[in-house]
Amino acid sequence: MLDLINFRDVTVDVDSNTAWIQAGASLGEVYYRIAEKSKIHGFPAGFCPTVGVGGGTGALVRKYGLAADQVIDACIVNAEGKILNRETMENDLFWAIRGGGAASFGVVLSWKVKLVSVPAMVIVATVKKTMEQGAADIVHKWQFIADKIDEDVFIGLTLSVVSSNNTNVNDDHKHIDGERTVSAEFTILFVGEGGVEKLLQLVEERFSELGLTSKDCIQMSWVESVLYFSHQHGKPLESLLVRDNPTANYFFKSKSDYVKTPVSKTALAGLWRMLLKQENVMPMLIWTPYGGKMNEISESEIPFPHRQGNIYNIKYSVSWLEENESAMNLEWMKKLYEYMTPYVSKNPRTAYLNSRDLDLGQQYCEDYQDISSHLNARVWGRKYFKDNFERLVKVKSEVDPQNFFKNRQSIPPITFGFRKENV
Repeated sequence: MLDLINFRDVTVDVDSNTAWIQAGASLGEVYYRIAEKSKIHGFPAGFCPTVGVGGGTGALVRKYGLAADQVIDACIVNAEGKILNRETMENDLFWAIRGGGAASFGVVLSWKVKLVSVPAMVIVATVKKTMEQGAADIVHKWQFIADKIDEDVFIGLTLSVVSSNNTNVNDDHKHIDGERTVSAEFTILFVGEGGVEKLLQLVEERFSELGLTSKDCIQMSWVESVLYFSHQHGKPLESLLVRDNPTANYFFKSKSDYVKTPVSKTALAGLWRMLLKQENVMPMLIWTPYGGKMNEISESEIPFPHRQGNIYNIKYSVSWLEENESAMNLEWMKKLYEYMTPYVSKNPRTAYLNSRDLDLGQQYCEDYQDISSHLNARVWGRKYFKDNFERLVKVKSEVDPQNFFKNRQSIPPITFGFRKENV
């Protein structure tokens, strides 16, 4: 394992609308350094500022796509110890490291990315509804508009279990006072022209059920919206430079899915029952809408294939404090994932690489020789990459045939799983 924590410079060039980002930087550091130079530049990556620069999907995904879609150069150390850039690496390798799990192919030292245009002031809003306030019908309707509304509008959805008397969970993240209910939190970013009035018009036309009002809307800079979406609204921008999350001292499990057809009201009712069934489980489901720019990019443009036809991504997560609660929480997550099977993508049931899920399959052998053959890795590889998995294997076979760079779900070279005695 390589620790790149001190390799984290971010060099922003607003004249060329680009930035060089060293691989040890956090997203918060990237956002902060961009804001130092410009109020009208942004970068479409994840919500969590403490996550590494590797990616994530955030509120700009519908307008500009993914972080990986913005990569225009990179410096990488290959299996032979050579430092390569866009000019010296093969085209296929440059394709593979943008969303294909770059750690399978080498050690990325830095990325050069395109910056995107954002207004000097954006609009954010949050609307919360419980089941008692009609959340079930609003969530159902959200599925029909979230990927189709104007691409300047992002409406994310977070489902969680709260007290029906008070929507705040206790600080210990373990118990809820009073009766339990499901809360639907709709978070909105508007990066178009026309301000609050235009946002209200767009939402009213497609999603009047939400009940968005001008009182829900706040104007702020794009970088301030990063703090807003990471639940740090009102804190100084320097908060983005904090790399550690002092509240993250807990156990955690996540899985992911993609939804191509709206889930019926009946199936959603079953989901609400699942979320409320186990009293000591604290689940959270994040539904991220696609559409917009995501529909315009080919499935094979980069290894990330989840483009047109995907309404939204689901990230399931559950957290707990005590190790002796692990079995209960893991079993609950397994049942939730099984319940959702009929309602999500099929053949394959796809998954998001950044929500790494070893339940989909993994390499157990210490030397990674037998289990990481093409056929075994294909089990999880096609879920993450669909048909792009085969091209990733080809690239791996060419640039790292001895499988020097490997992990539990790395891309294997196609010949590495076959021992000489079997030839």
